[in-house]
Amino acid sequence: MSKSLEILLAALLLATPPWPSPWASAAPLPEEIAAWDATVLPDGTGLPEGSGDVLTGEDVFGANCASCHGEFAEGLDSWPVLAGGDGTLTDPRPVKTIGSYWPYLSTVYDYVHRSMPFGQAQTLSVDDTYAITAFLLYSNGLVEDDFTLTKDNFATIVMPNAEGFYPDDRAETEYPLFRVEPCMADCRPAPPEVTKRASELNVTPRDGDGKPAGTLPPLTAASETAPAEAEADPAPEAAPAPEAAEPEAEEPETSQRTTPPPTPP
Repeated sequence: MSKSLEILLAALLLATPPWPSPWASAAPLPEEIAAWDATVLPDGTGLPEGSGDVLTGEDVFGANCASCHGEFAEGLDSWPVLAGGDGTLTDPRPVKTIGSYWPYLSTVYDYVHRSMPFGQAQTLSVDDTYAITAFLLYSNGLVEDDFTLTKDNFATIVMPNAEGFYPDDRAETEYPLFRVEPCMADCRPAPPEVTKRASELNVTPRDGDGKPAGTLPPLTAASETAPAEAEADPAPEAAPAPEAAEPEAEEPETSQRTTPPPTPP
């Protein structure tokens, strides 16, 4: 490409106005914000109008959720268990389910409506989400089989582990303890000194020779105790030449009679 053509292309690029960015458009419309603002708070704020009962939730759960979580929310293979685990939070291996661990019912509704089913998120209707939430309450023994969950009675459901969580106040109680100005010079009133060694405190294991375990020998001692170089082996004696084999004695040749013996008279 010639130099003049390169200059022409550069001038065209500089003269072309930039493409408008899709992120620098006008302010979002209210309906666009509403499509993304699906958060449900523990007090029920953000819940849409709708309802769902346990029996309907059982059918919807079986069609959309049971392939991973099981027909009874018991969890298949390595998929999460959603029911059971009551009283196991203090066990070495607690079973953290909706009934045993989750503190708010709003988390159940929000997560199901926002992220489930796996691979087909936000395909469930509002009523289906209410129904699945009601079925999960029933699976954990928190409601009866004739229960219907609605926006009006949603906030009346208190989860068993609601008091098992507390606000994270580390920013007020702990962080200030670690944010003091660090000392960078003359931090001790006196120079530090070694008062004890590990070998004196009898906490260092020792080898059979009484030295701390793993002590390497001095290099000079290692060179003195190293075996001397092997002397050159004497040249092997020449093997005696094999004696010439004596020729075997030839057997005397015997003449073969060619005439028949004389006939007796």
